[in-house]
Amino acid sequence: MKVALITALALVGATSVRAQQPEVESPSARYLLGAAVVSQPEYDGAARRETKLKPLWALKFGRVRFSTSGAGSLLGFGQEESAGGASTSFIDTDKLRVGVSLRVDSGRSSGDASTTQGLPDVRRTLRARFYTNYSLTKDLNIGATLSQDLLGHHGGMTLGTDLGWRFYKSKTLEWTSGIGISAGSAQNLNSYFGVPESAVAASGKRAYEPGAGLRDVHMGVGFIRPITKHWLVYGNAGVSRLLGPVADSPLVEKRTGSSVGIGLAWRN
Repeated sequence: MKVALITALALVGATSVRAQQPEVESPSARYLLGAAVVSQPEYDGAARRETKLKPLWALKFGRVRFSTSGAGSLLGFGQEESAGGASTSFIDTDKLRVGVSLRVDSGRSSGDASTTQGLPDVRRTLRARFYTNYSLTKDLNIGATLSQDLLGHHGGMTLGTDLGWRFYKSKTLEWTSGIGISAGSAQNLNSYFGVPESAVAASGKRAYEPGAGLRDVHMGVGFIRPITKHWLVYGNAGVSRLLGPVADSPLVEKRTGSSVGIGLAWRN
């Protein structure tokens, strides 16, 4: 709960600092609505894939932002906020962006996949995500994130760093790419990739308790193509490779996974 208190104070503090600054013309709200079709593994390491329709929405008003996962980047929030939720920036310049976000983590139900049946559920929780992003050049940036379970529901902590490159941009098309690596605390990796002794009989898996370590290395590419003043189509594809103690989990059927998505959205 100390982390939750610190996060709340940080959000209040950021709002207070902005309130003390001279009033300027209120920024207009920007918003986006859309949907995407996504194909990906049932969970990280699963052999079976799932295809689903995913709603997209995002709202930006000054430094305050709300979005679903992946929608924020379509309004220029930045890849460091791709996880979605509610966020605000403490520092927001052409070179440096530092901020915090809050989002609901749905966790995992043992019934989500046949290979996770019999395992303990990972409870839904609230996560705080601290992020920073620095532009090395106009089209090249590096970022880092730290995400922490605020409610003590065994979500633990995750960390990640990513390098993003916009390698093509015109009035009608933009292509971006990225590569990164992530890690997790012992609690996080054990919740999602561990098998407790008490679940061996029900799950049919050997007992496994991973420690803290690397989680995966990943890379991807994506495009955004405006088709009218307000409508746009976008797509992305990515591949990841599980690492460290995660890769040795009995829940992992495939260490290498891929995802692909395409969507249509309207923005003002």
